[in-house]
Amino acid sequence: MTTSPRTPSASKRSTTSRGYPQSAGSPSPHPKDSTPLPSINERLAYLRPSRELLEYYRKKIAQFDEEHEELVKRLEKYKATYDEQHKLQWEMRQREEEIAELQKALSDMQVYLFQEREHVLRLYAENDRLKIRELEDRKKIQHLLALVGTDNGEVTYFHKEPPHKVTIPQRSTKNGDSHDRNKPTLKTGMKNSASKRTAKGDKPESGDRYPRDDQTLLLQVEALQAQLEEQAKLSKEQIEALLEDRRIRIEEAQVQHQRDQDKIKDLTEKCHKAQTLLYESTRDFLQMKFDARANEKSWMAEKDVLLRRLDKSKDGSKRSRVWRDGGQGQEAVNRSKDSGRSHRESSPDEQDSSPEHWENSPGQSFSRRASPGRKLQRKRKGAKHISQEEHEFQRMYGAEIKGLQDQLAQEQRLADMYREQCVSLEGELAKIREEGDVGREIFKERSEKMGKRLQLMTQRYEALEKRRAMEAEGFKTDIKQLRQRLKDVERQLFKVAMMVGPDQDLAILHEVRQGNKRTKKIQGELKNLKSKIYSLENDLRVC
Repeated sequence: MTTSPRTPSASKRSTTSRGYPQSAGSPSPHPKDSTPLPSINERLAYLRPSRELLEYYRKKIAQFDEEHEELVKRLEKYKATYDEQHKLQWEMRQREEEIAELQKALSDMQVYLFQEREHVLRLYAENDRLKIRELEDRKKIQHLLALVGTDNGEVTYFHKEPPHKVTIPQRSTKNGDSHDRNKPTLKTGMKNSASKRTAKGDKPESGDRYPRDDQTLLLQVEALQAQLEEQAKLSKEQIEALLEDRRIRIEEAQVQHQRDQDKIKDLTEKCHKAQTLLYESTRDFLQMKFDARANEKSWMAEKDVLLRRLDKSKDGSKRSRVWRDGGQGQEAVNRSKDSGRSHRESSPDEQDSSPEHWENSPGQSFSRRASPGRKLQRKRKGAKHISQEEHEFQRMYGAEIKGLQDQLAQEQRLADMYREQCVSLEGELAKIREEGDVGREIFKERSEKMGKRLQLMTQRYEALEKRRAMEAEGFKTDIKQLRQRLKDVERQLFKVAMMVGPDQDLAILHEVRQGNKRTKKIQGELKNLKSKIYSLENDLRVC
């Protein structure tokens, strides 16, 4: 018989309402009493389970706890695996988005590159056109100078050059401004030779004009051919880049389509498996529910049978006790008769006055058989003798029974106390486990946050290191360019000093002074750049 363990209240009630006799003199209840019987659950609550049954339920509870812990561990493992898979999928999706963004940026850069190349080609064409126009203008100027003829001091070319070029004025222009002296000119040697040829009056022949026009046309044709080749090359590269981009996009679309098809197939299979598992689990649940109800019915039937047997055994024990008490009363009556008989034999004087003598006389025996009142009086006397025997039995064994009852109550209290301690300890263990789980989750979150922070700081440090390297490279390039410009200025100053006569000392001094100022300014910029580089290095060391 499998019954649920009793609660502490039921066990306490069982100590007070068991089959022990409460008083020796109280009469035993009759089996056919008019009081109603208690219900089945109440009668089962009063039952005390055996030690084997308790041990069986302890093992069952321990087994269920182990199965529960194992299932929880497996669920945690599945959860960790699913979280890791979800994390990997999320990272893969982010990488795919980054790749798509990079591909888009690459396409944009290719478009910008082609636009810039087209712009460069336009600039080259414009440059060629301007060069040809400049050549034509020079030819026109030479032709006009050959036709008109001018003095040496009347020819001046104005041409915008970078500010580091030095102006070389004519010696005959003494009334010119210092501002006109500082204006830059183009290739002084060629201009001086051209002015000398025009001053001497050498007129170019008119027949040279046509070959020069043919040369101009040839230059234009060559420039146009070069432009056409560059445009064809650019268009070809642009078409190839567009075809390559189209091919890459088609491949990506095919891969994405195949991936989507595989994903749809996997999801369809998972959905089918989930539906199958749902059907099987529902069927198993219904079957288990039906089996549980059938087992419950069988248990109830078995419980009724056992309770009937228990009632029958209790009734049989009560009847045997009544019979045993009746036998003891009959023995007491017989002993009293024997004592009366011996008393009559020992004292014949008192024999006439004793009730036993009255009862044993023939006349009295006839009257006793005739009157029912005497029979009732005799039964009462027998009951008194039986109650006296029970009182003696209670006095002899009452202390032992009471001690056993106290010991049983104490053991029951200890069992209740141990049960309460087990429940409290299980609650504390569950609380400690929850705290440990919470602590592990907090530690995991903090470790993830620290890892993300470390990754972010590493990325920032790498970005700062890259920026510092690029800035240092830029500063070095600027310094190199400034040094080159300084060398160019010194070289031009040397050339000017070699070519200028004694009349232009003031202008040279002025240029030297400006060059010194520019040099000091460049040195100050270099110092500022060095200080910035040192400050950036210190910031990087601090970070």
